Amino acid sequence: MIFDSIDKRLLEYLQQDSKQTHKELSNKLGLSVTAVYERIKKLEKEGFIDGYTAVLNKARIDRNFVVFCHVKLIQHSQDFVIRFEREVKKLNEVLECYHLSGDYDYLLKVIVKDMTEFRSFMVDKLTTINHIGSTHSMFVINEVKQTSVINF
Repeated sequence: MIFDSIDKRLLEYLQQDSKQTHKELSNKLGLSVTAVYERIKKLEKEGFIDGYTAVLNKARIDRNFVVFCHVKLIQHSQDFVIRFEREVKKLNEVLECYHLSGDYDYLLKVIVKDMTEFRSFMVDKLTTINHIGSTHSMFVINEVKQTSVINF
């Protein structure tokens, strides 16, 4: 598959607003509606586009308490890593989980209603996962920048 500058511009437009019509996109790109449709389908089929989602207002849905939580496992065996990752994927409060190098093994982005709900998450859910040695949590004071847009 050829991935050209038009594909890149199309992806940028879709990241900004994926609800744009094919006609709107065709006007911006100088292509026919059919050509835009075919390019989008090609990008989806080839795995350039994983899916589409709505960005929610955290305050409006009462989930405005964001915490970054470092997790250190007691041991770095393959079994412990696989088990931890399998269990953390089940936790709805965890929006993102990254396996890291450095002092901690994982970084979790957790979103809950408030401190009470975070404590409940920690006590009743996260720390019940076997093989966690320690955690370190940092609470977000202000969100300065948040985006999922990747520029080319």
